[in-house]
Amino acid sequence: MARGTGRGGSSAAPRSVDVAQLAGVSQKTVSRVFNNEPYVSAEVRQRVLDAAGELGYRLNNAARALASGRTRTIGVVTLGTALYGPASLLLGIERAARDTGYALRVVNTLEGDPGGIAGAVEALLEQGVDGIVVSEPIDEGAVSIPVDVPVLVLGAPPAFDGPRAVSAGVGADLLARAATEHLLDLGHATVHHLAGPQRWYAARDRLEGWRAALAAHGRSEPPVVEGDWSAASGYAAGLDLASDRDVTAVFAANDDMAIGLIRALVEAGRRVPDEVSVVGFDDIPVAAYVAPPLTTVRQPFDAVAQEGLKLLVHAIENPQADPLLASDPPVELVVRASTAPPPD
Repeated sequence: MARGTGRGGSSAAPRSVDVAQLAGVSQKTVSRVFNNEPYVSAEVRQRVLDAAGELGYRLNNAARALASGRTRTIGVVTLGTALYGPASLLLGIERAARDTGYALRVVNTLEGDPGGIAGAVEALLEQGVDGIVVSEPIDEGAVSIPVDVPVLVLGAPPAFDGPRAVSAGVGADLLARAATEHLLDLGHATVHHLAGPQRWYAARDRLEGWRAALAAHGRSEPPVVEGDWSAASGYAAGLDLASDRDVTAVFAANDDMAIGLIRALVEAGRRVPDEVSVVGFDDIPVAAYVAPPLTTVRQPFDAVAQEGLKLLVHAIENPQADPLLASDPPVELVVRASTAPPPD
């Protein structure tokens, strides 16, 4: 894909819509020029070619798609990470796409790159995708992206300049609330929270769900401990929490941190669950086989992906219809041996 400086020194790759605007014609006319179709006057054809040359525009798949109709492809913008949540949601999207008849094109972003989302969306638009899924879990700052195809937002990424955006939530706040209420229902006076990094939308949602559960039950809110999703950060937090004998219940924002936390508690002489109960989040495959087996909430990755793609395909194939509304994802608490009533 060729890139040029464009007008005003912009480094973004020019698109057919930019050529059309500069030449004063429609995108369809730009497509006809670059595909050597008839019914374009010599004067208009030259004007389009001149505009394309000024912008550094080259023929691409998006231009071909304008002439041929839909490409039956959906672009996916996602964080390039091996972390369980984002990777599992991407797998869910890939599985759900098989039933839609659409192929996927995936572009990964990098943590700490504020222009990564815009660049990924731009690259997919240049490939002529019919719609875009944005599964971007990290807040990289305010980004305004003009998009002329339907967009499915999973979670809470930046806003889009476009008339056809639909969203499907992963329900992290509801799951976090269920995890916290499980501990309160067992009789614990309050629940401590080992949070994920707050640049992540999911970590914020889990924090809010924990807070909502405590507030609904009129319980005090202990200071939040923040980890980085790793078992090592859970272990470090556990060493601090173990010294506080008032701590009888902890909700960790993911299973890896919960496992590290349990290791630290046990090493410090705090028995789990006899003295301290621990709930995780995700239900990773190993959660059932640690000692003790971990109580956790299972993320409905496949259900969210199927629901979201249903909304997106409807928006693609019914451009004049009202968008469908997403339903709340299921909440599944998996109770194992890491939770129990508080000690007398």
